[in-house]
Amino acid sequence: MIIRCWGARGSIPVSGQEYLKYGGDTTCIEIRTKDNDVVIVDAGSGIRRLGNRLIQEDIYECGIIFTHAHWDHLMGFPFFKPLYFTKTRIHVCGCPFSHTTPREMIERVMSPPNFPVRYADLRASIDFVGDCEGTFSIGSLTVTPIALSHPNQGNGYKFIEDGKVFVFLTDNELTFTHPGGLVYEDYRKFCEGADLLFHDAEYTRLDYIKRKEWGHSVYNDALDLALEAKVKMLGLFHHNQERTDGEIDEIVKDCGNTIKERRSTMECIAVNQEKEIRL
Repeated sequence: MIIRCWGARGSIPVSGQEYLKYGGDTTCIEIRTKDNDVVIVDAGSGIRRLGNRLIQEDIYECGIIFTHAHWDHLMGFPFFKPLYFTKTRIHVCGCPFSHTTPREMIERVMSPPNFPVRYADLRASIDFVGDCEGTFSIGSLTVTPIALSHPNQGNGYKFIEDGKVFVFLTDNELTFTHPGGLVYEDYRKFCEGADLLFHDAEYTRLDYIKRKEWGHSVYNDALDLALEAKVKMLGLFHHNQERTDGEIDEIVKDCGNTIKERRSTMECIAVNQEKEIRL
C-alpha cells in the first residue's frame, strides 16, 4: 500500500513563501494498492494535481471516498480532469452524512451559481456503491469507517492491505463529542497498533481556547492518542490555514521532545502535500 498526500491544509487553500514546505492545498489523499488500484480520499484542492498525474499515467478508473461534506474537502472536485473523459470510471463509496449523500454533495458543488459545468454534463461514468454501515472492500483493500467528532458529522477510515494498517482521522475533535461522534477511547481503540495514523492536528493549546467545539484537535491530544494506541508513525494533518512552515516545524520538534520523554520509538511528522509513504 502506497499513501500519497496531495493536500494537507485545512479550511482554505493558501499560498506564499511561508507555505512552501508543507503546501497550501486542502485535503486529498491517494492510496495505491498492490494491484495499482487507486483510491482517493476527499476532493480538496489537491485533487487537481492528482487528476493530472493519473492522466499522465493513463489511469482512468478510481474509487473516491469522502470523509464529510465541508467545502474544503469538496472544492477541488470540478477540477479533477478525469471527470471530462468518457473513458473514465469512478466508483464513489457510499457513506451518507448529516443532511446529504455523496451524490448530493457533488451535485451541489457543480450547481449554478457555484460552477458553470453541471454534474449532469460530466463525461465520466460515476457510480455510487455501499453505505458505510460496516467494513467493505475495494480490491485488495479492506476499509472500515468510524464516525468523526465534527460538526455536521463525517467518517474517518481504517485501510488494511496484507496486514498493514493506515488510519485517516482528519477533522476530528478528540476532547469534545459532537452529535454523532464518539469519545476519545473509541478513537484510541480504532487506532490501536496502526502502522500509520494521519490525525487532525490543527490547533495549539492557545488556539483551542477560542476554538473549542469547532471540530478540530490540539496537536498534543493527537500525539497522546497515537502514543497510547502504540501507533508506529503519526502524521500531523489538516494544518491551520495561518500556520507557517516554521511554526509547523516547531510543533514537530515539540512532539519529538514529548516522544523522547515518554521513551517511545514512534515517529512523528507533519504531513506535506508531496509526502509518499509505503507500507
